[in-house]
Amino acid sequence: MTAQLTLVSHLLCPYVQRAAIALLEKDVPFERVVIDLAQKPDWFLEISPLGKVPLLRVPQPNGKDAVLFESNVICEYLEETQPGPRLHPEDPLARAEHRAWMEFGSAILADLWGYETTRDADVFEQKRQALVAKFQRVETALTALPNGPYFAGARFSLVDAVFAPIFRYFDVFDQISDSHIFDKTPKVRAWRRALSERPSVRHAVVPEYPQHLRAFLQKHEAHLLTLAGRA
Repeated sequence: MTAQLTLVSHLLCPYVQRAAIALLEKDVPFERVVIDLAQKPDWFLEISPLGKVPLLRVPQPNGKDAVLFESNVICEYLEETQPGPRLHPEDPLARAEHRAWMEFGSAILADLWGYETTRDADVFEQKRQALVAKFQRVETALTALPNGPYFAGARFSLVDAVFAPIFRYFDVFDQISDSHIFDKTPKVRAWRRALSERPSVRHAVVPEYPQHLRAFLQKHEAHLLTLAGRA
């Protein structure tokens, strides 16, 4: 029997969610170890070159663990080594295009970080507009691809695993205030709905995720919270 993989995690991290979704999609047993990034344990700092999550601990025959870091690297490793459904296209060009859109998802997360943490109204609006523009790019891409429900049609892929945690943020944000970010992106909205119903996506976080995210916003005194109740 193969030794179990361990995913070192944080409760909110969208990059951790990518790896968790990939593991769940492939039905690979794994242990999840959650750490507090505000108080990183020594053992974590010793094995994490960048001091970030996720990490994937892979047991080796000598009794030690190999440690993988960076979410896309972890997802690619799982794709190459684990059984279960393929999460990348077989065609090399399509596979490269999917990897590029995974990187685009990371660029969205960079803007999303500013959107959710800034206390400044002007910065908030700049980030909102940046997100509008990026999701319009995604809308254009979806228009040229097979008709859903997922990024490339009927088959769930690693691009879906990357974007599902992004959309999850807005499940909470929309309860605070309508951002209007998705007003002109009907295909993105349909994709978002489909991903929210996927079991692997739902189970990639704890049930208390919304409460944890709201606490995070409060800790950062986020401008977003000042919009509560506005039309």
